[in-house]
Amino acid sequence: MGTLLLDAGDMRRTLGRMAHEILESNGGAEDLVVVGVMRRGWPVAKRLAFLMTQIEGTTVPCGKLDISRHRDDRKPSETDETEIPFQINGKRVVLVDEVIYTGRTVRAALDALMQLGRPQVVQLAVLVDRGHRELPITANYCGKVVNTEKDDHIVVKVNEFDGEDAVVLEPHAQGAA
Repeated sequence: MGTLLLDAGDMRRTLGRMAHEILESNGGAEDLVVVGVMRRGWPVAKRLAFLMTQIEGTTVPCGKLDISRHRDDRKPSETDETEIPFQINGKRVVLVDEVIYTGRTVRAALDALMQLGRPQVVQLAVLVDRGHRELPITANYCGKVVNTEKDDHIVVKVNEFDGEDAVVLEPHAQGAA
């Protein structure tokens, strides 16, 4: 059994705080769009966009980005499930992923995003930063910073895929089981 870092209530409060930080930093929702990295970054992105929409009273568009063809550590996927039903040219894009670790996922996401247009700015929002970067990438908005060992595993559960919301730290010995 791992260590519970965030339960459903903690996740809700954390995302609420992040939504306020994003809006404050951007001076509101004008020209702001949210793009979630598939798979679990997408539900987190939808929640952030929904919260910002509620706060501002104006719709903050949200899309999902399939980065599988841009990974340097996995076999490319045959399909592309990207759905971004809005232009990103000139927009303030908040790229969302559930965890930042080495930075390789974000690098692939930036490559995929730039093929779709030229945003005014790209900002990164993550639910959990667990350190151990291999690339010079950092999040603009972070829900929780967790000190981990390199072989530990952070499990982010989202209701959409897992039937519950939680963030759990699994130590290496357990993650290998």
